[in-house]
Amino acid sequence: MKKILTILFLTLFTGASYAEMSFGVSGAFTRIEADGSEVEGGETTNKSVSNDAIIPSLFVEMGVTDRITLGLDYIPIDADVSDKTHSRTDTETSVTGTSTTTSTSRTQKADAELTDHISLYADIGLNDDVYLKLGVVQVDLNTNESLGTGSKYSNETINGTIVGFGFRKDASVGKFMKVEFIYTDYEDIAINSSVARTGVSTNNRITADLDTTAIKLSYAF
Repeated sequence: MKKILTILFLTLFTGASYAEMSFGVSGAFTRIEADGSEVEGGETTNKSVSNDAIIPSLFVEMGVTDRITLGLDYIPIDADVSDKTHSRTDTETSVTGTSTTTSTSRTQKADAELTDHISLYADIGLNDDVYLKLGVVQVDLNTNESLGTGSKYSNETINGTIVGFGFRKDASVGKFMKVEFIYTDYEDIAINSSVARTGVSTNNRITADLDTTAIKLSYAF
């Protein structure tokens, strides 16, 4: 989808002159929130995590009409989903489905980060200064885990939608400045572990819901 978004935007830009295009940089104070659960051998563990980060991005825009602007935004850095690496120690006292007893302890560490974030959006003017923002995004979710069970979770590419509003003013130097309030809702994630715990026939399964809210300041050259 990243390739499709980029090709679509570049196709639209093919017929535009340089004067109609704007290039710029942005900085967004962003709150990342995720609610998830892990199912392991019939046991479910729920967890909610969050992280606050200042995230820079690069963008290019083109005015389609007097009221509609199309843009492509790319975030060149990674962002952690949580503000810390989460760790727990599990002690297994029995083997599921048997009379075998054990005292096996395993340390589980988990973290995740967002990387290679790209969005295609439209700013729809409500008047000369205020606009509605709508768009679609795609980002890679990299899982960084160290699990005593030996399990691994694959990285995932997830899609999402953007909704927000902003204020735009001409700048004394450059073209314009924008302040935006943006909510991004990502699709639900569901991934299975590569290895099941000893004595458990089914692999662990993680499901998660991810979203972000941001206040974003942009400056166009």
